[in-house]
Amino acid sequence: MPNITAAATSEKVEKFRRLHTRGAAFLFPNFWDAGSARVLEGVGFAALASTSSGFALTKGRADYGVTRADVMAHAREVCAAVDIPVAADLENGFGQSPEDCALTIREAAQTGLCGGSIEDSTGDEQRPVHEKSAAVDRLAAAAEAARAAPNGFVLTARAEAFLYGDADLNDVIARLQAFEAAGADVLFAPGLPNLDAVSAVCSSVSKPVNVLVYGALAKHSVEEFAKAGVARLSLGGALAFSAYGALVETALDIKTSGAFTSLGERRDAMKTVKGVIDG
Repeated sequence: MPNITAAATSEKVEKFRRLHTRGAAFLFPNFWDAGSARVLEGVGFAALASTSSGFALTKGRADYGVTRADVMAHAREVCAAVDIPVAADLENGFGQSPEDCALTIREAAQTGLCGGSIEDSTGDEQRPVHEKSAAVDRLAAAAEAARAAPNGFVLTARAEAFLYGDADLNDVIARLQAFEAAGADVLFAPGLPNLDAVSAVCSSVSKPVNVLVYGALAKHSVEEFAKAGVARLSLGGALAFSAYGALVETALDIKTSGAFTSLGERRDAMKTVKGVIDG
């Protein structure tokens, strides 16, 4: 049974922090439930992250359809299931104010999590990201709460503009620099369009950079990301939707063909999964 005492969590936080080295490009895959976390741990990854979209799907909801309480319960369940460091996608802090962000970090730090991210999104389609000054205030409040966490807490600041259409790279970099100054431990701009943009971000900040392997970036190797200066590589909801995609394909095949050939093709899946989890 994983150890989730305060001392054990503090040790995991320090282990997690040490993974973040410029150019390390360590793989930080995203689980969607305790079972997938156990599988990823069994495969041999050093640390794991949650995925908001993947977790929401386990609840039968759309992305951003879960509450702070849902996410905290999810975090406790996963932290109790694995021995390696776990961090969470804490969305936009589940509120618009700096106080909301601080509360989210304080609660997250009590679950066994080693870290988490706060993004600058608003949830408003007409104004998808906060104005820079408001975003910095929110991040500063989160950083203060992270610094006060008894066991430590690695805070990732996310600049979301590229997920909402064409964004100005210089503006995104300026925002990340402001987040760094406000106390973020890791910087993250999901949706960067190419490796040149990744390199520009990494060379413009001194804190470790996380990159989401997504879209055009998926054609690059870990080695290429490392050369660009990336510290951490996450996958977002890709693994969750890959698994659910296999479910859809198999279910549709059974329904439309009236045969069970696809189940036969996957007959060793249970054995494979059990072997990974049990070591």
